[in-house]
Parts: sequence; C-alpha cells; structure tokens
Amino acid sequence: MLYPLKFQPIYKEKIWGGHKIHSVLGKDFTPLPNCGESWEVSTMNDNASIITNGFLKGNALDEILSVYMGDLVGEKVFDLYGETFPLLIKFIDANDDLSVQVHPNDEMSEKLYGENGKTEMWYVINADKDAKINIGFNTPMTQEKLEKHITNNTLEDILHYVNTQAGDVFYIPAGKVHAIGKGVLLAEIQQASDITYRLYDYNRKDKNGKLRPLHIKEAYQAIDYENTNNDPIRKTLHKNNTTNLLQSPYFVTNILSFDKQVEKIYTDVDSFVIYICIEGHAHIHYNKNKESISKGECILLPAMIEDAVFIPHGNCTLIETYLP
Repeated sequence: MLYPLKFQPIYKEKIWGGHKIHSVLGKDFTPLPNCGESWEVSTMNDNASIITNGFLKGNALDEILSVYMGDLVGEKVFDLYGETFPLLIKFIDANDDLSVQVHPNDEMSEKLYGENGKTEMWYVINADKDAKINIGFNTPMTQEKLEKHITNNTLEDILHYVNTQAGDVFYIPAGKVHAIGKGVLLAEIQQASDITYRLYDYNRKDKNGKLRPLHIKEAYQAIDYENTNNDPIRKTLHKNNTTNLLQSPYFVTNILSFDKQVEKIYTDVDSFVIYICIEGHAHIHYNKNKESISKGECILLPAMIEDAVFIPHGNCTLIETYLP
C-alpha cells in the first residue's frame, strides 16, 4: 500500500545563492557556502529524489514510478507522461539577482531536444524590503526592438519590474522573459525541464573569472512577444478553506492556511498531490496511519489515496499542487 512520501532535498550551489533556505526554512545544506536551490521533488537528469520515510525509504522516485505507475501518479497522468515524472518542485533563494532568461515551449523544446518545455510558477515565501521580480517587458516588444536593446546593452531599461512581497504568485508560461531579484525566497513549481536561455547576466563572472554563457539567438526564438500579461497574482486567503492560486495546462496550485482540522477528498483528482509547507507543522492522517509535514518540507500523496485529514499544530500553511 502506497503512503505519503517524503524526500531528501538536493541542494544546489549557485553564484547568486544565499542562506535563507537555512535561516527561513530551517534546512541544512552544509557544506555549501551559497545554496541557491533545494530540489524537493525531482526525477530530472541525475537528480532523482530519494525517499526518506516508510518501507520505500532509500528508493528513488523514478524507480518506484516504474513499479507503481498509475497508483502513484494517477492513471491519466501515467497515460500522458509514462515513466517521466511531470513536475519539478524546488525552493530558490536569490541572494543576488538571477539572470534575465526565458524558457522554450513544448513545441520548440520537442523539436530541438525531444522533451517538454518549461512553464513554471513562483510563490514568494519571503522578500526583503524593495525586492523585485522581473516579469515581461514594460513596453510592447518585437524581436527587432529587443535586438537593438541587447546590442546597446540597455535591456534593463525595457524590463517590467514588480515590487514583491510574501504571498505573491507569479505565473511564468514558456516564452515569458523573467528574473528573480535579489532578496527573494520562493517556492517554484514547474514542468520537469531544465532548459534555460539567458538573455542577460549583468556581466557577472563565475568563480573562475569567466562570464557565464548567454543564449541570445535561442531566446529570440523562444520569446512569446504576444504575451503581455505581467501582473502578479494576489489572492485573499480564506482561513481553513482551500484557495485556488493558479490553473494552468500543466499544474493546478492551491493554498491552504488552517488552524483547525481540515479534510481533503481526492476522488475527483486523478493525480498525485504535492504539499509544500511554508508555515507551521501538521499531521496528515490517512488509511488509519499518519505522517507529518513541517515548514520547509514537501510531501507527495500518491494518487491511490482517496482522502486525508490534516491536523495542524497552531497555524499551518500548505501549497497544494497536482495535474489538471
């Protein structure tokens, strides 16, 4: 019988990384000096998440997917994606500005690499005063106009910046130019892809004194110049009820802030469900068993689990995501 699965985080050293993954989320990424990312649920490349609880402890997520198939991810999900886990869940700590970048859509990525594209979303957990997010352009854009700004090194003049705060949600469909600004800690839910085209990197050098590579020509092809929706998503939370944050072709994301028992029914959801805890602690009761989740942790409920009861200890906030 499958059960809620917890995983060993995969920590990533980044030139722009910091320490909030430890100081805010309580995660231990020793001995990395600057941890930029913590991959929480992944089967990407050689970064398969390892289970840390129950009888499957020590097994990798991709290994059990090949065994449990639809019982784990949902029959429709398995029919669509097979033994490829469709999402990548991570925390990102931007102690410095990330590069201005864009990701290809499914069509472009399939043509060039034989894999899916990368649509993603961000939930801002913590933001310093005056922290900013770049999403899209501040003026109608064409490739010709963009090329002139790239040539003149004035790209930052045409980027649309948003002052951000905890609770902001940003939807970044493939083709949308974007960058996380300095001082932002967020949770990222994305298609399982690691294809990124950098447009601009502030002429920043790596630890070896070299400029990081840019991918200008590929970016020109990937950018969706017609998508001009650059607004953050800001929702009013309804205590002890699930609030929808985002519905996309690739994932549905909700948020649950609760301080009393909440029951969840999954019979209409033919998908695994992932919970990301951004505040507090709770126990999850299912099939006469229970598991716990605390701030900074993620847990995957297999599709075969039809219902669960969440009992918080004080106030708890969970981000909930699954496939539509």
